[in-house]
Amino acid sequence: MSTVSAVAEASHHLKPLISDLGLILMTAGIAVLIFKKLKQPLVLGYLIAGFLAGNHFDFFPSIKDIKSVEIWAEIGIIFLLFSLGLEFSFKKLMKVGGTSSITALTQIIAMVCIGFLVGQWMGWSTMNSIFLGATLSISSTTIILKTFDELGVKSQKFAGNVFGALIVEDIVAIVMLVLLSTVAVSDQISGTSLLQSIFKLVFFLIIWFLGGIFIIPTILKKAKHLLTDEMLLIISLALCLMMVGLAANVGFSPALGAFIMGSIIAETTQAEHIEHLVKPVKDLFGAVFFVSVGMLIDPDTLITYAVPVSIITLVTIFGKALSSTFGALLSGQPLRQSVQTGMSLAQIGEFSFIIASLGISLKVTSDFLYPIVVAVSAVTTFTTPFLVKMADPFAGYLEKKLPRKWIRRIDRYSANAQAIRSVSTWQVVIRAHLLQIVLHTIIITSVILLSSKYVLPLVENSKFGNAIAALITIVIISPFLWALSLRRVAVKEVDQLFEERKYRGPILMLFFIRMGLAVFYIGFLLNIFFSPLIAIFALVMAIVIYLLFPKQLHEQYHKIENHFLTNLNDREQKKIDRRYANLNPWDGHMTTFEISKESNLAGKTLREIKMRELVGVNIAYIKRGEIIIQIPNKNERLFPGDEICVIGTDAQTKEFSKFLTQHEVEVANTITDEIILRQIELTNEEFIGLSVGQSKLRERTHGLLVGVERKGQRMLNPESNIVLEKNDLLWLVGDKKLMAEIFKE
Repeated sequence: MSTVSAVAEASHHLKPLISDLGLILMTAGIAVLIFKKLKQPLVLGYLIAGFLAGNHFDFFPSIKDIKSVEIWAEIGIIFLLFSLGLEFSFKKLMKVGGTSSITALTQIIAMVCIGFLVGQWMGWSTMNSIFLGATLSISSTTIILKTFDELGVKSQKFAGNVFGALIVEDIVAIVMLVLLSTVAVSDQISGTSLLQSIFKLVFFLIIWFLGGIFIIPTILKKAKHLLTDEMLLIISLALCLMMVGLAANVGFSPALGAFIMGSIIAETTQAEHIEHLVKPVKDLFGAVFFVSVGMLIDPDTLITYAVPVSIITLVTIFGKALSSTFGALLSGQPLRQSVQTGMSLAQIGEFSFIIASLGISLKVTSDFLYPIVVAVSAVTTFTTPFLVKMADPFAGYLEKKLPRKWIRRIDRYSANAQAIRSVSTWQVVIRAHLLQIVLHTIIITSVILLSSKYVLPLVENSKFGNAIAALITIVIISPFLWALSLRRVAVKEVDQLFEERKYRGPILMLFFIRMGLAVFYIGFLLNIFFSPLIAIFALVMAIVIYLLFPKQLHEQYHKIENHFLTNLNDREQKKIDRRYANLNPWDGHMTTFEISKESNLAGKTLREIKMRELVGVNIAYIKRGEIIIQIPNKNERLFPGDEICVIGTDAQTKEFSKFLTQHEVEVANTITDEIILRQIELTNEEFIGLSVGQSKLRERTHGLLVGVERKGQRMLNPESNIVLEKNDLLWLVGDKKLMAEIFKE
C-alpha cells in the first residue's frame, strides 16, 4: 500500500512539472517559428513566449509550478555559461590586445557609473542602483553576432575590435557576478571585502585553468579512439557539473564554474566537436531560461515604470554608444571605426539577465528591476541593426561637420598610438619575473593548502605519518620551488641590463625576493606538519637537498611545463585563426571566406581568377581540410569548401565578398516538382522517324532517355543518332508533369 501511495505522490508532483515544461517548449517553439519568419532575434521570441505562459497574461494557459521552472532556468544559466566558455577560451583574451581592452573597460566603467547615478537620481536604493549599472555595462554577444551576420559586416575591420571588446566584457561580467555576490552578502561596499574576493577569484581562476589544461586535454587525447559522440557529450557535461559543484563549494556562483570548465575545454582539439554536441542541450535549457525571464514581465509594472524604462533605454543606447566610441578613440582607433564600434555595442542582453536574476536570487533588488532590464533589452535588440547600418554614414557626417583641427588631431593621435608598440627592456624583465612569481606562488600555495586540509588529518596520530606526508608534499612542489627561485627568465634582456651598473641592484633584488619566497614556502609547509624547532631543522635539510639537485629539478619542471604547453597549443597547431589580424598602421586586415559548393571559381587557378587585379586583395593561405597552403602561388587551384584568408581593406574585402557571390551558379528558374523514371510506348507520330538528338526529348522533359526497348532488344543509354521507331518502349527520367503533357495517353 505504501508503494502505491509513493507512486501516486510522485505522479502528483510529476504531472505539473511535465505539463509546465511542455507548455514552455510549445510556446517557445511557436515563438521561434514566428520570429524566424520575421527575421528577428530568437531571444526576443522566448521573452514574449514567457510572458504569454506566465501568470501575468490571462488569455493563455499558465505555468502552475513556478519553483520547478526556476530550477530549470538555473540549469539553463549553467549550460548557457558553459557554451559561452566553449566559445571564449583564455587564449583569445590574451590575444585581444590593448585596443579592445581599453574600449571595453572604458565603456564598462562609464556605464556602471552612469547606471548607478541614474538609479540614485530616480530615487532607487543603493543596491538597485549598483545592479542597474552592472546590467547596463555588458553588451549582448548573441545579438551582435546575429546582426553582423545579417548585415554582412563581419569581414570589416571594426568588427574585430567589437569581438575583442565582447570577450573582455564576458570575463568582466564573470568578475562582476563574484563582486556583486560579495556586496550583496555584506550589504555594504567594503574595499577589504572586494579585494579579498578579487584575490580569491584570481587564485582559483589560475589554479583551475592550470590544472584543467594540464589534465583534461590529456584525458581526452588518450581516450579519443574510445569516445563516441554519446560518451563525449556525457563526459563534457559531467566535467561541467563537477566544476559547478567545485565553484559552489568555495563560495562562487555555479555559473562561474560552468564558464571556467567551458573555457578549459575550449583549449582542447575537440572543442568544436564538443560545442556541436552540447548545442542542443544548451538550446533546450537556454530556451527555458529565457522563457522564465519572460514570465517575470508584469504589464502593470511596465506601465507603472514606463518613464524609468524610457529613460534607461535612452541612457543605454546613447551612453554605451558614446562611451564605447570614446574608448575606441582612446585606444588609438580612427574616428570612423570608433563610431562603428560604439554604435554596435549599444545594447544589453543575456548577461544582463543573469546579473539581474542574481539580485533576485540574493533578495537584494526590488521586483521591478528585472522586468525593466528585460524591457530595455527588448528595445535595444530592435535598435541594434539600425544603429550598425547608420554607423558608417553617421561617421562620414561627423568627419564633415567636426572642425578640421579636431579631425587632424584624432588622425595624428591614432597614427601615433598604433605606431607605439615597443616595450622597454626593463618592462619585459619585470613582467617575466612577476608572471613567474604569481603563477608558481599560486601553484605552491594550493598544493600546501590541499595537503594541510586533506592529508594532515589522516596522518596526525601516526608515528612517521607527518614526516612522510611532508616529504611527499615537498617532492610534489619541488619543481615549482626551483622554477620560483632559480629558473632564469627573460635571459637575453637580463644579461643586457646587467651590463649597465644602475640595473644590477634591482636585478639582484628580484633574485633574492624569489629565493626568499621559496625558503618561506618550505618553512610554511614544514611548520604545518611539525613543531617550530623540528621545522627549522627540517628546513635547513630541505634547502641543502634542494640546492644539491638543481639539474634533476630542472628536468622535472620542464617535463611538466612542456606537457602543459603542448596541451595549451595543441588546438592552434591544427587550426590557424587569424581572422581578425590587422596590418597597422594601414587599414588592411586578414579575413577568411569559404568557396561555396555552387561557385564556378572552383577548379580555376589563382592566375585565371585574377583576384588581385579585379578586387585588389591578396591570399595569405588556403585551408583545405587539415592541409594549410601558405602563400599559394598563381598556379594553385581553388576547390569547393576551401577556406581562403585574404588581405585587404574594408572596401576591398566587401568587394571580394560580392565577387564570390556573383560567381556562384544561379539556380534555374524552372523548379522541378517531381523527377521520376517512366516507361512509355512510342505512339506519338511527332517523334517517330527522328533520331534521339533530333527529338529533343532531353530539353522538353528536363530529363534523360536512359533506355530503348525494341523487339525484345534493349539499348541502355542510347546514342543521339539512334532513330526512334513506332512501338519502341522508351525509358525516360524526367519531370512527371512535362512527360505527361508530351506523351498524352
